[in-house]
Amino acid sequence: MAPRTVLVEADGGSRGNPGPAGYGAVLRDAATGEVLAERSEAIGTATNNVAEYRGLIAGLAAAAELGADEVEVRMDSKLVVEQMCGRWQIKHPGLRPLAAEAAQLVGGFTAVRFSWIPRERNTHADALANAAMDAAAASGVATPTVEPPRLVEPPRRLGGPEPAGGGAAEVAARAESPGADLTSAPVSWEPRPSFTATRLILVRHGETEYTEQGRYSGRGDIPLSGKGQAQVRATAARLAALAPDAVAVVSSPLSRCVATAEAIATALGDLPVRRDDELIECDFGAWEGRTFAEVREGWTGELDAWLASTRVAPPDGESFAAVAERCARVVRRLLDAYPGQTVVVVSHVSPIKLMLRDALAATDSFLHRLYLDAAGVSVLDRWPDGGVAVRSVNETAHLSSL
Repeated sequence: MAPRTVLVEADGGSRGNPGPAGYGAVLRDAATGEVLAERSEAIGTATNNVAEYRGLIAGLAAAAELGADEVEVRMDSKLVVEQMCGRWQIKHPGLRPLAAEAAQLVGGFTAVRFSWIPRERNTHADALANAAMDAAAASGVATPTVEPPRLVEPPRRLGGPEPAGGGAAEVAARAESPGADLTSAPVSWEPRPSFTATRLILVRHGETEYTEQGRYSGRGDIPLSGKGQAQVRATAARLAALAPDAVAVVSSPLSRCVATAEAIATALGDLPVRRDDELIECDFGAWEGRTFAEVREGWTGELDAWLASTRVAPPDGESFAAVAERCARVVRRLLDAYPGQTVVVVSHVSPIKLMLRDALAATDSFLHRLYLDAAGVSVLDRWPDGGVAVRSVNETAHLSSL
């Protein structure tokens, strides 16, 4: 059986920068440390940066050959790690194709984590790269020259996420978002008949103690607080006026959502509440129940990587890319089941943000910039031909008196 998680240690070097260059990559079983594969090659005259990217690409390709689901990449190249995490820009065309190739490989895994390690902890991959360069030098065979890239611009920090459900920045040259493909949706200013659209009313659950305390709240079944219950009553009254024609209420299985959904369903004429497991919040793994400050202190590198890429998961958790995939499946099911009708969807910060991101055909930076209040309401319409209209985002007027 192929290992679920593979550790990739990659490196590259150039004797002259630019000069004779090569790369090395070693793959290990993440659980046991056993060496699963090695890759190395001399690549002619190139820079350190090019060689390091070539090592990363070779390592990711080998992990795919092994059938890995998740990959943890460790490199002593700060530049490659920061660029792949989206925190540094890539200006020279010589590196962009390499970053794009690496990002395409990243897209083939469930999750990929990038971390920087000191050079002394990357000796195996470094030795492979040097051995490849030594072998090429001993052979005396001429090798092609790779044009060196210009200097990249200084690092650029991307904005952090909104608390309790966060977001993620774009990966440099990343693959397309795994959510619903809306790139072919019709473009027009003309009014569209609303009766042919399926209207999705997205409602975030009411407040819990974790919301107020600023804690990561994912799969833990935390009930509504007293304030959250008051918010739910106000939201139910708002939905009765906003969507009297709603035919269904669909909810995450967690109790804070179910309680919110049941109050809304009662206000809409005692509609049944259907639970959909794929509407559940992101699994924050080891961070569940911890404050944002605690996670920043205890998992600094992992947090930075998670903030930088939707394909990176918290330790023992779930990536936003995986959440987006299941939310896209929910939307497709609702469009098939309720064509031209109104459906209330009760979920959490991460799923709702991702559904709105995809509806707006936005980049991952949107996840940083959108704030969703507890018991906030958003409305979007989807037409059979793929047309989309986002009617409102995070309506909270019904909560103003609380």
